[in-house]
Amino acid sequence: MSIQWYPGHMNAARKKAAEQMENTDLVIEVLDARLPEASCNPMVEELRLFRQRPCLKILNKVDLADPEATKAWSAFYDAQEGVTAYPMTTKKPADVARIPDLCQSLAPHRGVPTKPLRIMIMGIPNVGKSTLMNALLKKKVAKVGDEPAVTKMQQKLYLGKNTILVDTPGMLWPKIAMASDGLMLAASHAIGSNALIEEEVAVFLAEVLLERYPHLLTARYGFKLEGVDGIGVIEGVAARRGFRQKGGDLDFEKASHTFLQDYRSGALGRISLETPETRAARLMQHEAEMAAKAAKAAAAAAEKAERNARGKRGT
Repeated sequence: MSIQWYPGHMNAARKKAAEQMENTDLVIEVLDARLPEASCNPMVEELRLFRQRPCLKILNKVDLADPEATKAWSAFYDAQEGVTAYPMTTKKPADVARIPDLCQSLAPHRGVPTKPLRIMIMGIPNVGKSTLMNALLKKKVAKVGDEPAVTKMQQKLYLGKNTILVDTPGMLWPKIAMASDGLMLAASHAIGSNALIEEEVAVFLAEVLLERYPHLLTARYGFKLEGVDGIGVIEGVAARRGFRQKGGDLDFEKASHTFLQDYRSGALGRISLETPETRAARLMQHEAEMAAKAAKAAAAAAEKAERNARGKRGT
């Protein structure tokens, strides 16, 4: 299943962000700590690198992520030129309070009355950008909601006298290359419900957890996992919760929704859907699949050309 979601306002937001980047000193990119690279918008990287702007990558929702995976991701980003990682949660005021000083350290030449520090905050939908803005400014300046893409317009706000914050709408990118990225984003509620089938997303998530966090599944739902696949996990949730349709069949749809909510809320425990190692493996697999697909297409084109050539010789 390949999930794609790129509403029209995101294209407009990208154009506005590209214009604003020229007058930006620092980019804050808010990532989901449970899936940092899958939630990293390649368009943000492209825009900031073109203007050579430093980046503070905030690994948000760290309270929901696996601490060991978060530690690995912090080292991964800190090793990149011009990038600083900051694992945090907006639920802790002390975490939020550190951000202005971190930003100032990354752009020490700015932040005075004649040269205010200009910061653009970017990220995918539902990653916590608006909540972060409200926490930084200690007042409600951005809409917050459980559905993705609540913010649709760019806005400029002042943090103190010498810092300007530009909040941008949550943006995805036109084509999500790897199917697993789309499924991870959907599982983490970054994609509108109209663009996905919850049952398929839930089965994908169950398979990831069977591989990496089987103990959390057992602790939450209390059933044995021997010989169980992703579908079996969702069926087990339905049976344990008593979700049944008229006639007695298991209600797979309701169980899928409940399973996804348990993951999103943290009821299942602290879970990361990817690590730097699993990311590298997925990329290698994707590149191999693309190479095989290209080779197959080239062979088909060559065969067609040969048939056409034979046809012309025959006439």
